[in-house]
Amino acid sequence: MIFDHPIYPITNTRLSGLSHADQARVFAEQGVALIQIREKSLTSRAFYKAASAAVEAIKGTRSKLIVNDRVDIAMAVGADGVHLGQEDLRPGYARDLLGANVLIGYSTHTIDQVREALEMPVDYIAFGPIFGTSTKEDPDPPTGIEALKKVKELAGPVPVVAIGGINKENIAEVKESGVNAAALIGALYAGENEIQNNVSELTSKWSDKNV
Repeated sequence: MIFDHPIYPITNTRLSGLSHADQARVFAEQGVALIQIREKSLTSRAFYKAASAAVEAIKGTRSKLIVNDRVDIAMAVGADGVHLGQEDLRPGYARDLLGANVLIGYSTHTIDQVREALEMPVDYIAFGPIFGTSTKEDPDPPTGIEALKKVKELAGPVPVVAIGGINKENIAEVKESGVNAAALIGALYAGENEIQNNVSELTSKWSDKNV
């Protein structure tokens, strides 16, 4: 099972004040299944170094490192997978390059995109933004919980990750949709709590049997 932990963290050096490697190390210590390293401002060389350091940081742990967008970087650093957007290399081409054992995630924002994704060689589908988000420039319109429920129904056995504006106040609602995990950025670094505490609280709210 890809997602045996409900929290799917996405690194952010600006919000955390930590390197990608240091964030990855903290998340791995919390036992998350997948960690996505996301970087939009570094040069290719700098991103390669950051991703390589993150791979080293979680060696020997149960966590796997996913590289956002960059198939070439994922290949170069020996990452466990890549997460692709609608404007990135198509999953079929990525699969040809990466082989059968590397994880491929794919972002979707509409029901039609989900249907297309289910015909592609992907290991999981991300859907959103579920709520309004401030951590992505020019985000797609919020989709809402009802659309998320429909996506999970359509996906069947393919894991679905919810993303976009998810926090401690609404993560239980996301969990009730039946999805496998929640991808998070801002909520991981919110307030004065350390990342470890935020991950713990978010996991607890997801797992609350009274919800």
